[in-house]
Amino acid sequence: MNTNLLLAHFDRIADAPDAIPRLRRFILDLAVRGKLVPPHPDDELASELLKRVKRTLNKRKNRKLAAVENEPNGINLELPGNWELVPLGEVGEWATGTGFPKSEQGRTEGAYFFLKVSDMNLPGNEKVISATQNWIDDKAAARIHAKVHSIRTIIFPKIGGAIATNKRRILGRPSAIDNNCLGITISNEIDLEWAYLLLTSLDFTRYQAGTAVPALQQSVLERIPVGIPPLAEQHRIVAKVDELMALCDRLEAARTERETTRNRLAAASLARLNAPDPDPPTFRRDAAFALDNLTPLTTRPDQIKTLRQTILNLAVRGKLVPQDPYDEPEMRQHPGKAERERLPISWRWLRLEDFLSENTKNGYSRKPDDAHDGIPILRISAGTIRIDGLVAEEEHRLISGVSPDIRAEYGLTYGDLLACRFNGNRDFVGRMKVFKDYLRIQPMYPDKLIRVRVNLFDAVPEFIQIAGESDLVRRQVEDLCATTVGNWGINASKLKQVSFPLPPFDEQHRIVAEVDALMTLCERLEANLKLGDETRARLLESVLHEALEMAADGEHGHG
Repeated sequence: MNTNLLLAHFDRIADAPDAIPRLRRFILDLAVRGKLVPPHPDDELASELLKRVKRTLNKRKNRKLAAVENEPNGINLELPGNWELVPLGEVGEWATGTGFPKSEQGRTEGAYFFLKVSDMNLPGNEKVISATQNWIDDKAAARIHAKVHSIRTIIFPKIGGAIATNKRRILGRPSAIDNNCLGITISNEIDLEWAYLLLTSLDFTRYQAGTAVPALQQSVLERIPVGIPPLAEQHRIVAKVDELMALCDRLEAARTERETTRNRLAAASLARLNAPDPDPPTFRRDAAFALDNLTPLTTRPDQIKTLRQTILNLAVRGKLVPQDPYDEPEMRQHPGKAERERLPISWRWLRLEDFLSENTKNGYSRKPDDAHDGIPILRISAGTIRIDGLVAEEEHRLISGVSPDIRAEYGLTYGDLLACRFNGNRDFVGRMKVFKDYLRIQPMYPDKLIRVRVNLFDAVPEFIQIAGESDLVRRQVEDLCATTVGNWGINASKLKQVSFPLPPFDEQHRIVAEVDALMTLCERLEANLKLGDETRARLLESVLHEALEMAADGEHGHG
């Protein structure tokens, strides 16, 4: 593997999805296929090594496994000429577990560990397992006919799906294992560290049987074809893998440090913008810094989400666009709400009901029948799924037998707001979307949504939608939500009591325009992140492919 090639491109590929785990897996794949280090002409052939392995394992004649070939269903090992293809069962003796009754297990130190499958769940990637709270003494082991396995035993769980089954541990001291574990006691003629690499490279989930509780069977595993190199080459491979894994550790640490620094800077910048009542000159500098550095500060989708929320929170506090002294101020004020949070002097707190043009209304309750001659009626999801504040008009079904009067009663006009009144996710409840009639289908709306029509001389629907997404309004809405059998809801009467920060009419329009521009920027940033991930993923594939070709050509990329 060409480490210079890896280092040259790492800054560009490090942020690719699962870059470091894939590099580690690639290193293992090369190692067990004879493509990581060059062969040496003075090395003893692997065939001679395996003869000694068989003698030391003292296998019975009728226990001998048949010779194996590459499996037709996926495993294809192109091995060097000095390697041998053998069944996995030929590299050691299988270590099986025993079911110990709890009466035979204890915390008092005895002669041997008793290792339970739950002990495999160690934090991190520890290779050696030597700590357990369960002990057995010689008498208990003899009474239950337990076999105590040596420190050359590599164990793994028999059950538990992909996450558990692909764990590998080397026994740190002689131990008995429970019957949910399997293992292989590696021959003294084979490098234990090499054997660990070999077993770690194998995906045992391919060999699990059963549906309710997938499990591994020794009779299946022992016939898995594996390549065995000469012993001297095993030593060189282990040393090379250690070197490359240490490199991966350093690369991962560098990436983590870089990400941590960037995350702290992004969090600090956004936190300063969200601070209550900041000093105006300081705030302007902070806002300018954050907006000028959106690209380097936002490298993950969750950061874009936080940025969007920050923009909304600033918008409804009068901090996104400057106030115009010539704007006509909003004179009305909801009693007792002036101190909820300080707003610009020309803004006022008003209940939703204070600026409605007509009363709120729940939607039509009859279920759609999808009749071919029916009229459109929105799904509940039409009021929840879009992140740009619009009603998703394509989310509709058809319903027949609706009179013109009913259609008019439950119809929508441009600028109507739809609020979700009932959902399993409280985060959706009470959020409003603006109906823009972009499909020109004149839909009705269902009873899980509430229609809100604002007075267009007092309030801009798009601003009310923006305000409804802010933390100032969401806290009120969520406090008013009630839960029933796992579902959250808010009725129209409570929703109308929610207070909104309302700026002068002209300022509402300016805020909507600025939010639209910044949200468009967020969309571009998000698209660039996706494109960057795809580019880094392709580059990673290219680097790994080039490294594989170099290894196949015998160049082996020493660096």
